[in-house]
Amino acid sequence: MHIATKDVSVTAPGFVAQAEALAEQFAERAATHDRDGTFVAENYAALKAAGLFAAAVPEELGGGGAALAEVCEIIRTLAHGCSSTALAYAMHSHQVVIPAWRWHHQAPAKAAVEPLLKRIAAEGLILTSSGGGDWVGGSGRAEKVEGGWKVHAKKGFVSGSPVGDLLMTGVVSEEGVLHFALPLRAEGVRRVNDWDTMGMRGTGSERVEIDGFFLADEKVALKRKPGEWHMIFHITGTLAFPLIYAAYVGVAERARDRAVALAKARSGAARQPALAGEMETELRAAQMALAHMIGSAETMAPGPDSVNEVMIGRQLVERHAIKAVELAMELASGSGFYRAAGVEQAFRDIQAARYHPMRRDRQALFAGSLALGDSVAEIF
Repeated sequence: MHIATKDVSVTAPGFVAQAEALAEQFAERAATHDRDGTFVAENYAALKAAGLFAAAVPEELGGGGAALAEVCEIIRTLAHGCSSTALAYAMHSHQVVIPAWRWHHQAPAKAAVEPLLKRIAAEGLILTSSGGGDWVGGSGRAEKVEGGWKVHAKKGFVSGSPVGDLLMTGVVSEEGVLHFALPLRAEGVRRVNDWDTMGMRGTGSERVEIDGFFLADEKVALKRKPGEWHMIFHITGTLAFPLIYAAYVGVAERARDRAVALAKARSGAARQPALAGEMETELRAAQMALAHMIGSAETMAPGPDSVNEVMIGRQLVERHAIKAVELAMELASGSGFYRAAGVEQAFRDIQAARYHPMRRDRQALFAGSLALGDSVAEIF
């Protein structure tokens, strides 16, 4: 069994320092976006101006050359100021980290991914992705026409869609799942603002409806069999989830800090040191699980084993980060029930950690099947 112990706090200072400064600014308007359910557009503009959307693009292609651990630290830090900004940025970042990894490690893929990476660096492209419906099974349909395909689909949970340039997605056809980059302002594409949720209310995770978009044959990046693991999903499953769950660790850390500040203002037994200790223990478990995810992603070749380690870590971050925030609410006592304290928003935001692939039952089945030597090809 692979056990990773990499210290996620050791990263190059440049981008992380920028994230720290931006997080302080974002914190000033986080409650407003949460209250109104509005997309964090001005925060995205600030990230773009700082060059953070190109942080993971290789330096040779004009980007920042940030490694996975550093991008995770950026996201975790942003979450200290605004949960929604951190999570939406994570959804962009994993769509950059994946082609960057392929550029470094897969020589045959270099020519295919390089133009996109160069555009991200030169134009500041903002990438989006959709929710679990676009996971291994695929969704939507494509009909063959002369020179390409007519695409019809509804893609949910497209975080960052109000300002996104491309949706990295796939659609089911008679030839398999077709993967492609969908221009979000193209004919036949429209956004539906249905994002009115309990938490993470500023991510702009709208539904994108595709009605008759023409996908040229030469724009199809990949074809694969639906409902089975493909190498692209081993890469995605290994690299994307440390980034996504870094946001949730950051949310838990913010809740902890605010709860501790409230408890310190009290005296004697009302400070509840044992409860604070329980919270610290749960938070440390989440931080250690994230470190394991990052270490696994950085040291293991993408495949079932790497996905397994990352998904075990993902499950542990979910479990312990949610518990840490629950304990932060308890430690904050009645003060934490007020919106102004910020703890109740963290409580609502952290619940979203439950809903990304692989959910608890599928993750347990995947891990157990792998341990027993059974096939995991159709477990996702």
